[in-house]
Amino acid sequence: MKVVFMGSPAFAVPALQALMLNKYEIGAVYTRPDKKTGRGQQVTACPVKQFAAGAGMRVIQPESFSDIREVELLAELKPDIIIVAAYGQILPEAVLQIPRYKCINIHPSLLPRYRGPSPVAAAIINGDAQTGVTIMLIEKKIDSGPIIAQAPVAIRDDDTTGSLTCRLAQTGAELLLDTLPAWVSLTIQQLIQDENQASYTRMEKKEDGELDWRRPAVQLWRRVRAFNPWPGCYVKWMGLRIKIVTAVPLVDMEKGSVGQVIALPGGEVTRVAIRTGEGLLGLVTVQPEGKREMTAGDFIAGHRNFMGSVL
Repeated sequence: MKVVFMGSPAFAVPALQALMLNKYEIGAVYTRPDKKTGRGQQVTACPVKQFAAGAGMRVIQPESFSDIREVELLAELKPDIIIVAAYGQILPEAVLQIPRYKCINIHPSLLPRYRGPSPVAAAIINGDAQTGVTIMLIEKKIDSGPIIAQAPVAIRDDDTTGSLTCRLAQTGAELLLDTLPAWVSLTIQQLIQDENQASYTRMEKKEDGELDWRRPAVQLWRRVRAFNPWPGCYVKWMGLRIKIVTAVPLVDMEKGSVGQVIALPGGEVTRVAIRTGEGLLGLVTVQPEGKREMTAGDFIAGHRNFMGSVL
């Protein structure tokens, strides 16, 4: 069976690697075009391209499939199936009709919950106990196709979007290998998604990372985890942007101003906290703008006037 694989970020790499190691014929790997990243704006290949090129696979990077020549090139590959994992482009109907065994997608949530671009962060923000991976048939409406297979994944208290995405990627690769034989033998009964249960996510913006101290500490703690690694949660103080890398929610036994920075006597995990709308958010590690990541205690040692300030 000839596979065309479409994916771009690190989430997609385990699935591609699993296909290769299990001797599937990979006709080509499609990824998003290279883009400029970082302060130096250097052109960087995405993780899937790096892996595929290193393994000697053919890599194709169309700007989109609105160009009929790109659709014709894909058809010439004669794929039996197209497998998609966070590719980043919408596939038109002309592409969906090419493979005999259709186009299937690996999505990091238990659909119909959390359709769209940020399902992992949404699960953490909402305090869910578990999320999971869904393999679904791709249809024109985003993430709405029939469910082929699902696998749950527990969300840990220390999970960030980065760590949880890594586990979901591995689960997705394993689920794909388990599912493909039954899918091509037509022994899987598809499950139509319940539109009444559907929820949608949006792409986070950089400004979403600024914390509103009127929120309860538990909500802020979830946001710190959900927005790690991007866009990152931060506070602004004295013209300095301070990224909060890790934090813990704590009970506030006293009263004070929301946003006030206070010392925690004898704290083992954290020595400084910020008052919120409900409880304290204890700072564990931070990263001042332009500096390395450090413990909150080390930051305070060099910025004594941070204590007692109101953010």
